[in-house]
Amino acid sequence: MIIAGDIGGTKCNLAAFEEEPGKKLHLVFQRRYLTRDFAAFEQLVGHFCQEVLSKQNIAGTGGIAAAGFGFPGTVVLGRLHAFNLPWELDATSLAHILSLPAENVVLMNDLVATACGLDRLVPEDLLVLNPGVAQPTGNKALIAAGTGLGEAVLYWDGRRHRAAASEGGAADFAPRTEREIRLLVFLKQRLSRVSCEDVFSGRGFRSIHEFLGPGVRHSTFAGAPADSAREITQNALEGTCSVCVEALDLWTEAFGAEAGNLALRVLSYGGVYLAGGIAVKILPMLKQGSFGRAFAEKGPMTEILARIPIAVILNEDAPVLGAAYQALASAHCKGCREEYL
Repeated sequence: MIIAGDIGGTKCNLAAFEEEPGKKLHLVFQRRYLTRDFAAFEQLVGHFCQEVLSKQNIAGTGGIAAAGFGFPGTVVLGRLHAFNLPWELDATSLAHILSLPAENVVLMNDLVATACGLDRLVPEDLLVLNPGVAQPTGNKALIAAGTGLGEAVLYWDGRRHRAAASEGGAADFAPRTEREIRLLVFLKQRLSRVSCEDVFSGRGFRSIHEFLGPGVRHSTFAGAPADSAREITQNALEGTCSVCVEALDLWTEAFGAEAGNLALRVLSYGGVYLAGGIAVKILPMLKQGSFGRAFAEKGPMTEILARIPIAVILNEDAPVLGAAYQALASAHCKGCREEYL
């Protein structure tokens, strides 16, 4: 059995798979949990494993062979630096809980996990915003807005695409319009440094709303900033609050510009993919065109960027699939995970 998960600041999506002939995985059990309900990640994993083993139809399997988890963070010198999570993560204790050798526990960036899961998706798992003209051997880019902002790259090595992590969400927010410049000045009064994640994440919506309409407040404004994202976007899509409408418009256009910046940096002629929970929730706005226009408006590169395919990943299990196949590779062949991508 393979255990895999997509671990986020708000929710965690865990799944158990059984291997089938041909290096394929079959889903046998899946659960979603709120991150705040567990004091430690090891506690969450232990709870999930107990649920898995309690199911009679899979209790007779040969135990857990490997585990893979995608986190909002990066691995530096063997240590996982996880962001937007309330836990400290210890791979050694995690391996102990799962009764696995350390090399069979794969900890990876969540966007890299999503990138590794792309080839496991079917056409129905994607919504195309711009069909473009894809170059099969071109680099690909992923950008995901949710509790935080994640970015990743699939680069062509001459034989296949390989996933590479990025912490682009920690990069500086770069305003383009007068309105965005005023937003930056507004945010600088609160923050010593304004990152892309401060704008393009759940918490960014309330900041933008307070910038546009400081006298207008909603029920969620008494809680954490990220709690307001759902209310603001829902009000905007329903047209019940003019400030919310303008906030979603600003967010979407600026997010399109940042996705275009990522496409420029990695020359993602193979396509750009939008992941994360926010993109799926604001699909009507993404389809209206301001995202695509801001994505492509890059001076002399405008015509080239307009030909880059753009799609939204609708299947939220993509990072779980990517992490699961990386774990499967670790169980079979140390140091040759690429065979499973």
